[in-house]
Amino acid sequence: MRPMFARIPAVALLCLCLCICAATLAAVPAADPATITFRKVFKLSFPEFIEIKIAQTGQASADIRQLDEDAAPETFELSPQLVAKIFQLAGQLHDFNGVNLDTKRRIANLGEKTFLYQKGSETYETHFNFTADAAATQLLDVFEGLARQQNDLSSLTRAMHYDPLGVNDVLEHLETDYNNKVFPEPQRLLLPLDQLAANEKYLAIARDRAKNLANRIRSSQP
Repeated sequence: MRPMFARIPAVALLCLCLCICAATLAAVPAADPATITFRKVFKLSFPEFIEIKIAQTGQASADIRQLDEDAAPETFELSPQLVAKIFQLAGQLHDFNGVNLDTKRRIANLGEKTFLYQKGSETYETHFNFTADAAATQLLDVFEGLARQQNDLSSLTRAMHYDPLGVNDVLEHLETDYNNKVFPEPQRLLLPLDQLAANEKYLAIARDRAKNLANRIRSSQP
């Protein structure tokens, strides 16, 4: 008599093996994505508190406020290119593991800054007031640029909803930041700028400024 398994068609055996493999993979928990957090606390400044979290998946959040205000993080998404740059710079800093970034020179208080790396059970962080490290300075510029970008975006959105006559003043400030190359990802401003430019409830000078700025952002994209 032939063995029982010999009677099972090869296709059925293949399906059985695939089902077993799929069940095994499903039972293995997915690895947590790495997250890098930047935090800055600077009392008596505006804003006093900045916290930006960037996951390796591109998901991000920004909590920008005064210290006596409740936390209200806003979520957004970053491009893969910017995420890769952030994690590359963090890698140059050994993901903040045992790294001392603070300069030994006496520097005025510029606010306590924190870089924090988290992945699963791994957690590394470093604190500093001012750093001369090149990679850390680049990373700081990215995060502070993201904070300014998110703050300007929130100010524009708020003015569009609650202060239509004040929109042009907000745009003027936003345009100055853009001219100074502060924003890491200015394309995130295109949606509200396009909405503003197309809506006649706003002053013509504001609509024209929004349209011109949106055109400049688009023309600068690779």
